[in-house]
Amino acid sequence: MSFSALRTWIPRSHGVLRQLQVQKSRNIACLASLSETHQMLYKTCRDFTDSEIIPVAAAIDQKPYFPKEILKKLADLGLMSIVIDEKYGGTGLDYQAYAIAVEEISRGSASVGVISAVTQLFLTFVQDEGTEAQKEKFLTPFTTSGDVCSFALSEPGNGSDAGAATTTAQLQGDHYIVNGTKAWITNAGESVAAAVFVSTNRALKNKGISCILVPKPTEGLTVGKRESKMGIKGSSTCQLIFEDCKIPKENLVGEEGKGFKQAMKTLDGSRIIVAAQALGIAQASLELGVDYASKRQAFGKSISKLQTIQNKIADMAHRIEAARLLIWRAAWLKDNNMPMTKQASMAKLAASEAATFCSHTAIQILGGMGYVTDMPAERYYRDSRVTEIYEGTSEIQRLVIANQVLRELTQ
Repeated sequence: MSFSALRTWIPRSHGVLRQLQVQKSRNIACLASLSETHQMLYKTCRDFTDSEIIPVAAAIDQKPYFPKEILKKLADLGLMSIVIDEKYGGTGLDYQAYAIAVEEISRGSASVGVISAVTQLFLTFVQDEGTEAQKEKFLTPFTTSGDVCSFALSEPGNGSDAGAATTTAQLQGDHYIVNGTKAWITNAGESVAAAVFVSTNRALKNKGISCILVPKPTEGLTVGKRESKMGIKGSSTCQLIFEDCKIPKENLVGEEGKGFKQAMKTLDGSRIIVAAQALGIAQASLELGVDYASKRQAFGKSISKLQTIQNKIADMAHRIEAARLLIWRAAWLKDNNMPMTKQASMAKLAASEAATFCSHTAIQILGGMGYVTDMPAERYYRDSRVTEIYEGTSEIQRLVIANQVLRELTQ
C-alpha cells in the first residue's frame, strides 16, 4: 500500500451525525509549517476520524468491543504501516506522518489509536532489527491485513525496570524453550504475533536480555484474562503466559544479549507516538470544551464570554500547542537520524500531562454534563490517565530528561 491510496480516498460517510460539529481546522499557522504531503495526510486522517471513528467511539468504550472493521479500513489506507518501507507493503512515510496520523486517530478514539500504534511499534521493530527472513514472515503479511501485533516487554514484577525480566528462554537444539509471564501487554488478546523480551542469561541482567518473535497461537503460550481497565477499553490488555513454549532459533532478533538495547532504542521512537496519542485526547477535549461553551447559555449569554471559561480554554490551547511542537521536533530528529532521547521524553511528558489537564478541564467547562456518558468528556478523562503511565511513567521521563541535561551541561 503506497501513499497513493491516501490521495484518492474520499470519505464515504459525510452524512454521519458527528458527536462534535467542529468544522474549522486547528491552528492554521501550525499546519502551514507542514509539507504538502503531511497536510494531505492530516486532512485525510481527520476526515476518516470524523466519519468512521467518532460515530462508534462511545460504543467501542462502553461495550467494549474490538474495532476490527475500523482497523481493516486503516490498513487499507496504509495507516497501519506508515513508516514501513513500500517494498514490505508499507506506506513509506516518516515519523512526523506517523505522529500526525496517531494524533488524529486518537482524537476520535484512544482505543483505536493505541491498537494501531502498538501494531506499528511491532512492525517498525521487525523492520529495524529483523532479518529479511523475519521480515518476510512477521512484517510483510501484516502491513495491510488489519491484523494486530504486540510488544511484550513488561512483567508482573519489573514495572519500569525493563531489564529485570524473569521470563527465560533456554536454547535446546534448534529451539528456545520459553517459560514465564509477560504482563500489561496491549493487543495481547487479538494479536497474531508478539515481540517477546526474555532473559537468555539471568546472570548478565540487562546484558542477558534478548528478543524473540512469537507467532500466535503457539503451543505452550496462553493468553491470560483481559484486564478490566479505567480507560482505553477497546484495547485488550492481558498477560502472556509461557509454559515450555518452543520457539524456533531463527526467531531470535539480532544476537543474544542485545534485547535491552533494542528495546530502549525502540521505546525512544515509541514515546513520540504515545505522545501523539495523548495529544489526540487533549485536542478532542479542547474541541469539546469550546463547542459546549459556545452553545451553553448562562446569565443571558454564552458561557464562552465568561473570563473564567476563556482562561480555561487558553490554558488548554497553549499546552496542546507546546506539546505538538515538541512532538514534531522529536519526530524530525528521529527522521534525520539524530539523537532524540531527551526530546522524545520531553514530548511524551508534555503531551501526557496536557491530556490529563485538558480532559479534566473539559469536564469543568461542561459541569454536570461532563460527568455523564452522554458526552465524551468523561471518556477522555479516563483514557488520558494511562498516557502518564505506559511507555515510561512521567517520573521515568523526568529521570531521562534530567540525566540527559546533566550529561550535556557537565561534560
